[in-house]
Amino acid sequence: MLKTFHLKTSHHDQMIDVTNEVESWIREEGIKEGIIVVSSLHTTAGFTVNENADPDVKTDMLRRFREAYPWDDPQDRHMEGNTAAHMKTSTVGHSQTLIIENGKLALGTWQGLYFCEFDGPRQRKFVAKVIQ
Repeated sequence: MLKTFHLKTSHHDQMIDVTNEVESWIREEGIKEGIIVVSSLHTTAGFTVNENADPDVKTDMLRRFREAYPWDDPQDRHMEGNTAAHMKTSTVGHSQTLIIENGKLALGTWQGLYFCEFDGPRQRKFVAKVIQ
């Protein structure tokens, strides 16, 4: 079972909580148990699981990524000028593998599934594959 999701990002870098969107699809499909892999179809956007209770976590993470991977590094040679976005995506990874239990993602109390945009704003796609 495979689903392609579409989203439009609104900022150069942002973390978008897609937990509810993915869980809605799981419910629509009647999936109760299994494994789900979510994967970005881009080299400058990825996925992470992190806290979704305090929005300052996202703010801090994005700030720290900017500090670790500055956008304008004069030594970067990639002609598109987005080496920092590629580095950030490699750091968080392009995918996450999660457990589905009782028709929901098996996440901790404070966890959410985030699509991480590092070179926006853009139209983006990601896929989700369920293995039962």
